[in-house]
Amino acid sequence: MNTAPRDAVDDLVDAVRRGGGDESVLGAKSLSYRLRRVAHQLEVAMRRELSAHGIELWELEMLAALKRAPGHRLTPGQVMAAVELTSGSVTHRITRLEARGWVRRDKDPGDRRSVLVSLTEEGKRQALASFELKTEIEREIANALDPETIDVVNDALRRVSHHLKGKDEQ
Repeated sequence: MNTAPRDAVDDLVDAVRRGGGDESVLGAKSLSYRLRRVAHQLEVAMRRELSAHGIELWELEMLAALKRAPGHRLTPGQVMAAVELTSGSVTHRITRLEARGWVRRDKDPGDRRSVLVSLTEEGKRQALASFELKTEIEREIANALDPETIDVVNDALRRVSHHLKGKDEQ
């Protein structure tokens, strides 16, 4: 049951089919192609909207991780886990956010050898403004689907994510 017009993925799948590709995997191929394309399109849209307001997507992701954290602070290791980056990348990015006045590094009162990355008041303001932009982009995506379909797609993607994450941990 196709309700949407054909897209480039349909053409790719047709080419694989004509080339003698295994018919039993064409559904999985089209799903994989579409997931990558939609993820790329979403990232491009987010980057475009955010950059017009002077913020990069990675900055928003780090601000969001800190905004969600208790007391709006995390250790660098917790930031690293939250945004799935290497320690070197996180250190560099924290330095850049610190230079913008959006975060600061404080000694951990519970362990003076450790550092906590804290969201500043300006960082909180920037995070909230950026979340509004991001929400508008997300609303635009949701406009393409009815609420029931959104629930079905979310459930399916959650299952795929758990499946793939389980493979990474093996």
